Formats: sequence, C-alpha cells, structure tokens
Amino acid sequence: MNENAFQILVINPGSTSTKLAQFTNAVPILTETLRHSDEEMAVFAKSPVLAQLDFRLEKILSTLRAHHVDLQNLAAVVGRGGLLKPLESGTYRVNDRMLDDLSRAERGEHASNLGAFSAQSLAEPVPCPAFIVDPVSVDEWPPVARLSGLAGMERECLSHALNTKAIAKRFAHEHSQPYNELRLIVAHLGSGISISAHENGKMIDVTNSREEGAFSTERAGSLPVMKLVELCFSGRFSRQELEAKIFREGGIYSYLGTKDLEEVLRRKLAHDEVAQLVFRAMIYQISKEIGAMAAVLSGQVDAILLTGGMVHAYEMVEALKKRINWIAPVFTYPGEDEMRALAEGGLRVLRGEETAREYL
Repeated sequence: MNENAFQILVINPGSTSTKLAQFTNAVPILTETLRHSDEEMAVFAKSPVLAQLDFRLEKILSTLRAHHVDLQNLAAVVGRGGLLKPLESGTYRVNDRMLDDLSRAERGEHASNLGAFSAQSLAEPVPCPAFIVDPVSVDEWPPVARLSGLAGMERECLSHALNTKAIAKRFAHEHSQPYNELRLIVAHLGSGISISAHENGKMIDVTNSREEGAFSTERAGSLPVMKLVELCFSGRFSRQELEAKIFREGGIYSYLGTKDLEEVLRRKLAHDEVAQLVFRAMIYQISKEIGAMAAVLSGQVDAILLTGGMVHAYEMVEALKKRINWIAPVFTYPGEDEMRALAEGGLRVLRGEETAREYL
C-alpha cells in the first residue's frame, strides 16, 4: 500500500443507526447508514447498550462484504468516542482501560459508547490501530470556568467537541494560521447547541447543551432555577419524564410542537406570531451566548464559526450575523461532518502530524 494513501474505516453508532465510511486519506470512497428498526432495537430496550455490539458488528461486516471492502488494507479503524471521563482533545488509541470505563458506563449509557468497542473488534484481526477522536467529554477548562455559584455543584464540560474542534482546525488550515494561535468562538447549532471559546489551541469554555445555554429545536437550555425546583417537587412528573421534557421535548418543540426548523420558518413566513417570537427568541439566546464567549476571550476574537444542521437555514444565519458580526467576522460551515472529522483525526496520527494519546 502507498504509505501516503491510508485506508481508514470510520464507525459512528447512533441510537437508531450505525454510520460507517471508508476513506482514502480524508476522501470518502464509501458511506453507508445502517438503519435499525424499532423492532430490532426493542430487543435491547432493557439491556445495557453494550448488548447491541454483536448485532451492530454483524450488520457492519455484512455491509463491508457486500461492498467488497478488504479489511486487510486498512491502516486504522476510528470509532466515535463515548461518555468517558474528562480528557484533553485529541486522537486516542483504544485500550483496555478505555473499554473498561465504557463498559461500566459511569457517565451514562449512550450508543456512542459502542464506538471504541466496534473499532477495536474490526481492527484487531487486521491488525491495525483502533482510535477514537474528541469524544463529548473533552475538557480543557481552566478552574475558573468550573464554578457554578453553588459549592459542590461544578459545571460539567460535555459538548459537541468532535465537530467543534474539527471546524476550528479546518478554519485555521484554510487561513494558513496555527489553531493554537487563534482566538475563536465556535457555535454548533443542531438539535443541541454548544457555543465554545477557543484560545491557544484549547476549548476553554463551552455551554453544556444538556443543561445550559440557548434553547434549541428540542432542548430547553438554561431554565429559571426556582421554577425548575417547583416543577421537580410538583409530583406531576417522574424523573425520567422530566428529563425527557427538558432534553427531548423542550425548546422549539415545547412552544410549537415541531422539531423541524424548516417548518418553523414556513410558519414564520405565514405570519404565525408565536413562531415568529420563538424564532427571534432562539436567535436572541444564541447571540447572547456568543457574546458571553466573547467576554471569556476578553473581546479579542479572530472569528466566529457557525456550524451544525441549523446553519443550512439562510434566514437563521443572516439573523445571527445582524446581532454578532460586530464582534468578529462570521464564517459558516453548515452541517456536522462527523465522519470526516473522525477520519481526519486518525489521519493526523498516521501521517505523524499528531501523536496518539493514551487513555489513562
């Protein structure tokens, strides 16, 4: 194999699908999304997420065989990182300690926990290295960012680190500047919203979309604390129901009954006053959080990068620009190309541009 043409297999497990892709360097030559039916997933409804591993691996291998992919040509297999302990950004070699932590799922059960196991299972027979890249638990905060205002209740760094870091590095490359010399704000705008400040190559603060920041299409973001306390003790909801209300049934959905931004924009255009207000409120909150990250960077911001699925909406981007372009130039990267980001993380190690980190 040409040492400059690395074949990389990428695995990204989601709650109802498994995405896989084969790359030659950073160029995709095969992309597939394996959908898992409600009936298939119902079998695992009351089991730990790792119970799905063999089922998903069988589907992956069947698909690779159908496309005549020769696993012996692989230089690396890269899986999506799961809910691991806090760690620095980078590409990590899958090891026994990582797999042990993921199997115990102390930070939560999630399909992404399968990424490292899938990569290891596919890489071991080749043999080639198995990696993960920038899991959601990437944490590069200074101590001052952790205090919440109540002793014993620290802020927790969980974010869309994979896409956020990839976009920041892509911007740096496009502008021929070292990432570690830039001061950036990156706004990941998807079903969850993460807005982060980057300085000297580190993500020094970010909104945790599970519990703070701007509301999105389905997440509530920051809430009035005392009213939330009252709701918790009202007896109207179980813990699971309340978590669902905040995390999957909040934001735009709670006001308008839809998670489809395009529908919101259609209703807005049709002079639906509630849709107009909710849309303006989301823009208002996102802009406010971007302004907060500008303060984190002491007002010295080289660029604001907008990424994620909602950035496909021209009207949303233009509304945001009107509020934030006084801070710094605004650049857009619609969508969230996680598969490419995973491949690029493995490729940097294979090319010797970065050293694979060890999970300790």
